[in-house]
Amino acid sequence: MPTRRRAIKTILAGAAAFTAAPSLTFAEMPEKQQTILRKGNIRHSVCRWCFNDVPLDEFCVFVKQIGISAIDLVGPKDWETLKAHGLDSSMCNGAEINLVDGWADSKFHEKLIKNYTEMIPLVARAGYKNLICFSGSRRGMDDETGLGNCVTGLKKILSLAEKNGVVIQMELLNSKVDHKDYMCDRTPWGVELCKRLGSENFKLLYDIYHMQIDEGDVIRTIRDNHQYLGHYHTAGVPGRHEIDETQELHYPAIMRAILATGFNDYVAQEFIPTATNKLASLGSAIDICDV
Repeated sequence: MPTRRRAIKTILAGAAAFTAAPSLTFAEMPEKQQTILRKGNIRHSVCRWCFNDVPLDEFCVFVKQIGISAIDLVGPKDWETLKAHGLDSSMCNGAEINLVDGWADSKFHEKLIKNYTEMIPLVARAGYKNLICFSGSRRGMDDETGLGNCVTGLKKILSLAEKNGVVIQMELLNSKVDHKDYMCDRTPWGVELCKRLGSENFKLLYDIYHMQIDEGDVIRTIRDNHQYLGHYHTAGVPGRHEIDETQELHYPAIMRAILATGFNDYVAQEFIPTATNKLASLGSAIDICDV
């Protein structure tokens, strides 16, 4: 079996030949360089599931080397691995049922309340802050019914979240292409939920890819609603692939807009790489977003 050092050396050797985006920071990185020094304005993260084929230990070594300080969507069983590598768990998961059975449907409340009541203290004890949640599907419900159900259910866990300093974050997902019938598919709906709950411990996970598909006007939306947005995900549109010149979003401008709101938490890459060298794609995405 290859050692971790040899594996990373192989990864970097392949990446050095990769033709990167206009910023060549990653592509030109010397093979023996310890780490890339980033500008420090954006706190970079990456979603684990997009790179599940890379063993977690090797992935941790690599992401630190390219200036990423956290990994998104990691549950309790992998937190010790992240800690061993000095990485943060920037968006914890494991309390949700799935993407379709969520807070908008009261029949799932009992299970969700149990799950989140158990998970919130675990997140806090591990020294983490963010815990993801989902509205789930409409199943014929109108917006108002879904909002009411979410408020009723989430209020039963928010006091615990506040006590433990944990922020529950509901992800905005598109219902046009990827998640048909998803309830929380527009920023105004999510913002209204935040207002009704009235807690700093409930925010929206603003997924740039998903919201470009369902509503567009990304930068204006971020500027107008930033106080309700607690986390960001990226990906290219169309296709959910690399965030390079092949797609319609200009991520440097989006990152600058996020920074202008005073946001100082994590932005996580959540694209599905198509390049042969997937990790080189990740390095180039960080170059693009490091404004």
